[in-house]
Amino acid sequence: MLDESVWGKSRGLDPGLAPYPLIRHMLDAAAMALHLWDVFLSENQRVRIADGLGLVGEPGRARAVVGLCAGLHDIGKLSGFQFCSWHGSQYLSAELSGDRAGMSAERFGHDVAGLQSVREVLAGLGFAADGELRAAQRLAEVVGGHHGRFHRAEDGIAASFLGGAAWARQRSAHAAAVYEALGAPEAPGVFKASAAVLATGVVILADWLVSQEDYLRKRQRELEPVLADHFKRSQKDAPGLLAGAGLARVRLQRKGFAQAYGIQGEPNPLQRSVMEELPSAVGEGRCGGIFLVTAAPGDGKSETALEADRVLSEAFGTQGYAFLLPTTATSDQMHGRVATALSRQEGEDAGLTLVHSMAWLNSAYADEDLEAQSVLTCEEVGEGSGRMETDLRPQRWLRGSKRPLLAQFAVGTIDQALMAVLPVRHNALRLLALSCKTFIVDEAHAYDPYMQVLLGRLLNWLGAYGVPVVLLSATLPASVSDRLIKEYLQGAGHKTRALSKQTFPAPYPGWLYVDGDSGRAAQISSARRREQARARSMELGVVVEPVVHGSDGGARARLAVIERLLKPVSEAEGGTALVVCNTVGDAQDTYLRLRERFDERSHAQGGSVQLLHARFPGDVREARTREVTQGLGRTGPRPLRRIVVATQVVEQSLDLDADIVISDLAPLSLLLQRAGRCWRHENYWARHGYPGGRGRPAWASGPQLVVLDPITGGGAVPRQWGEVYSEHLLATTSRTLAGIQGGTISIPDDVQHLVEAVHGNSEDFDWNNPGGSETKAWTAHKGKEMAERSMAGLLAVPRARSVSTLHDLHNLPGEEDEWEVSTRLGADSVRVLCAYVHNDGRVTLDVEGEHLLPQATPDGKMPVSLVREVMRRTMAVRADWLKEADLDSIAPPKSWTQHPMLADLRVLHQPVQGGSAQPVKVGGKTLRLDKDLGLVRK
Repeated sequence: MLDESVWGKSRGLDPGLAPYPLIRHMLDAAAMALHLWDVFLSENQRVRIADGLGLVGEPGRARAVVGLCAGLHDIGKLSGFQFCSWHGSQYLSAELSGDRAGMSAERFGHDVAGLQSVREVLAGLGFAADGELRAAQRLAEVVGGHHGRFHRAEDGIAASFLGGAAWARQRSAHAAAVYEALGAPEAPGVFKASAAVLATGVVILADWLVSQEDYLRKRQRELEPVLADHFKRSQKDAPGLLAGAGLARVRLQRKGFAQAYGIQGEPNPLQRSVMEELPSAVGEGRCGGIFLVTAAPGDGKSETALEADRVLSEAFGTQGYAFLLPTTATSDQMHGRVATALSRQEGEDAGLTLVHSMAWLNSAYADEDLEAQSVLTCEEVGEGSGRMETDLRPQRWLRGSKRPLLAQFAVGTIDQALMAVLPVRHNALRLLALSCKTFIVDEAHAYDPYMQVLLGRLLNWLGAYGVPVVLLSATLPASVSDRLIKEYLQGAGHKTRALSKQTFPAPYPGWLYVDGDSGRAAQISSARRREQARARSMELGVVVEPVVHGSDGGARARLAVIERLLKPVSEAEGGTALVVCNTVGDAQDTYLRLRERFDERSHAQGGSVQLLHARFPGDVREARTREVTQGLGRTGPRPLRRIVVATQVVEQSLDLDADIVISDLAPLSLLLQRAGRCWRHENYWARHGYPGGRGRPAWASGPQLVVLDPITGGGAVPRQWGEVYSEHLLATTSRTLAGIQGGTISIPDDVQHLVEAVHGNSEDFDWNNPGGSETKAWTAHKGKEMAERSMAGLLAVPRARSVSTLHDLHNLPGEEDEWEVSTRLGADSVRVLCAYVHNDGRVTLDVEGEHLLPQATPDGKMPVSLVREVMRRTMAVRADWLKEADLDSIAPPKSWTQHPMLADLRVLHQPVQGGSAQPVKVGGKTLRLDKDLGLVRK
């Protein structure tokens, strides 16, 4: 008989009652998994799982197998686990508690115990007959992976940990109860690894949903006498739990283009082509497809992608989309646009999350939104000769570190998606989250070789799952797009040898669609492509100004040249200019010079010279980004004169229009991105009128990009740029610009040719006629590129069809977790808080001394509002800036050391003298947070 004294949940529940019985929790999870199959999984996911189980056309059987995986997920708790909680173990029956001494000597994870014991249990149920041993083994791997990490089947545990015959009988009894509640499902003949990964994601999600503290406390008080009634109650409760977590699906009320996106006028030719021509290109697709959009900056690629989602999601049975971008700033901007588009289509109740490391600091989230339900997923915290398992309880539901991608609609940084193909905990949950929706990658050109390999690996898995993918770019080299498309097709089942003989050239501007099943390519019609080219044609004037960095250049000194170029803006007619610098230090120096010359008022005082870069505290950066986009945006009001000095933060997804763009020399693809902020809305304003009736100044006779080039004329690349850009790409860009005929670039006609000239395959380097420095730069560039690709290849999980055992997804030495692997090479950073130390010893968050540095309670707790107040004043800096610092001098307050976010901060204690913050020496340099300049490093 089944012994309900075996407990499943204890911590966090009512201590005056018996713990929550294990069988009840197992049935809860099984019921939730069935509900997730019915309403949360997309039709595409159900098809992929059924196919992986060899049950095509039998979705009911596949559903039951997934329910069985969830129902058996905690079978390993019938082990020495029962003695890790004194409160739980004191309720055990005499027959089971008699083994306490022998079973608790060594501590092992109950996930590994489940992996080791579930095959025997399944055999006892008659589930694992001779022909289904492989399926039973895979199911055991899923059970062993329900805490987010897959283990090897040969990972042993002490036999004593599983207990004697009485414990074995209870494992069989618990499993039989679940098995019978699910209608005694038949074993599948196969269980492919890719399907098992999705099943694991369902198990993890089901476990988390039914492990919410409030729900468990309620069920603990109201246990039904009969297990069958308990299971019915669990099934009845499942919809409410899913909706309460923000994961219920919403069907949008599709509106016309202008109404859906709030755009005046008709869709442009590119967008009309997607609406009219893409449906026939997709046809009756069965295995997803990959859709590439190539168009100049400002051509409405974001709306094009959302229109493509309408077509692709209907064809392939996905629901919602993940819109991924390169940076947190671009993600924040896109989140607002997507939220507006959803609300216009009656999607206010749809789950929309912002997905990046600091997303919860965004003003879109109110403090009360962050006080989400605690989830109790692990009880084991102990030591022994076996593995020690840490407390993995999620602290915030849906807003937490891994769950935002589960929402029906998600906007965030690409890093959050790339974690799905790195060997970190819960990568299966990320793959589940991504495989149910259309996958959209904006600014696909913006990723280095390391990230391109990771993106390709993710596309391989999405191809295996038949997920429709949309890639957007204005400047993507053909070699990169071809490689990404082939990775997707390889995941969809196409042979590598056959793909090596194919190429997939994309029209520019336009779109290319490649079907995952047939590999057939279709593209925008020639008529629509020509129409788009005409509609967005622009002759961009390009002026190369030789400059000298430093103060010894005379008239050619960089700052003197910029000052000369901007003189017309300071005169009566005014105008707008964007100056893009390659480093924060250059931007700060440039801003100071221009502020002195054109407007002595600071940015905060409303001066006409503004500064924007990444080294401002989060709240200041958010406010400045908003000010800049409002001043140079499409709707205005447009200022009489405005000079914006910025870094690369304005290259991507910020909707800016300047009368002239002045830029430091950068790789050509990025120069074109920067030039996309010049006369960006001219065609729109020509049709609908300029904001406030203020047109272009007379001196701005046409769009113009001025490139400040230190190489032309025999100069060298500034040393500080070497940390940002390849010297080879800069030199090649300099030569390419010098060869532009007539000093103009025809957009869009010349774009792809120029991109290929600099960023295309450079294997044809002319070894017969190179200069010494040129050869050295090319060798360094290619060596770095190869090293990055190799590193990504070593870290990434195998391709979807190459996985043998699920442990392949975590097959790295040690216990790698998210902070031990990176989606970006060279991205090691720390978050710094600049605090102020006053003469009376007070430490405050502001130089005025009005807001004391908050202190946490002894257990590390602090109100969310105070945590937000601290974190919004932090900024990311390079970790090596602080490597020589005295760790005690930059350590956070002792009361913060138990807080999951505050504990990792570094605090810069700036003395306040005469009302001003003084610099602090760190590692041979001084750091100081200036209200107007941001963090200054000298």
